[in-house]
Amino acid sequence: MSGAPHVPVLLAEVLEALKPAAGQIVVDGTFGAGGYSRAFLAAGARVVAFDRDPGAARFAASLEAARGFRLVARSFSTMAEVVGDAGADGVALDLGMSSMQIDDAERGFSLMRDGPLDMRMAAEGVTAADLVNEASPAELARIFREFGEERQARRIAGALARRRGEQPFTRTLDLAEVVERALGGRRGARTHPATRVFQALRIAVNGELAELEAGLSAAERTLKAGGALAVVTFHSLEDRMVKTFLAARAGREGPGSRHAPPRHEGPAPSFRLLHNGARAPGAAEIAANPRARSAKLRAAARTDAPVWRLAA
Repeated sequence: MSGAPHVPVLLAEVLEALKPAAGQIVVDGTFGAGGYSRAFLAAGARVVAFDRDPGAARFAASLEAARGFRLVARSFSTMAEVVGDAGADGVALDLGMSSMQIDDAERGFSLMRDGPLDMRMAAEGVTAADLVNEASPAELARIFREFGEERQARRIAGALARRRGEQPFTRTLDLAEVVERALGGRRGARTHPATRVFQALRIAVNGELAELEAGLSAAERTLKAGGALAVVTFHSLEDRMVKTFLAARAGREGPGSRHAPPRHEGPAPSFRLLHNGARAPGAAEIAANPRARSAKLRAAARTDAPVWRLAA
């Protein structure tokens, strides 16, 4: 990996939303290589950062001596337990994989670098190889369809089941090549044919959507009135979850019939949207960092309304 400093996606927009300042406490829910944390500290805020990836510790080493910085080796869904209810002025969640994860072939996240078929963000639990080699074809198809939005999920699952009967999958490039053959090659596609399969496996291995759902609710608890939440997503599944959560909490789930007056049922809004829709990187940022092209930012400010009760 390059020794250049890590520049996180949509940094200026995240700072605009959170407005970190001296005396404030900001949660960096996805520390990664520390780009957001450094910016929050530079603004004078204290930072409580979370990352379940053991590899994040080496990027935190240079910040450990900084006054007001703490790295917690846990999932961001536990932020309310660590920081306390209404204990933070801002929460940032960057849901994309960090460069350190993508560029390290031994982690197994990249379909362009040969490595063990792992994909775990934490050093525990089932691996991608476990799923590919042991899950039923029906379960694999469900994973690829639901988490990767892959239209050819059944065809790919069938191809993997046939191949693993002859030889188990252990390496990333081997899996990528089998998926590519199952789909008939690249045929001019801009992205690798196995991209959606790799995304789906990573989400399944790490329980990412359940973690995001729990993390959004934890942020609602953790933020003070007036504090802001900024979430950067990199694929449509995450973005829809964030959009739905914030729309509901801001009382914007929809007015129902256009012939009926707007409904104002349920709890008082616990968030106020900071801008309509999602913000995307500009051309200059995408040119400097092509990985930013799919990023979207949604942001909202916490109201003084009580935390919503989760449905039973």
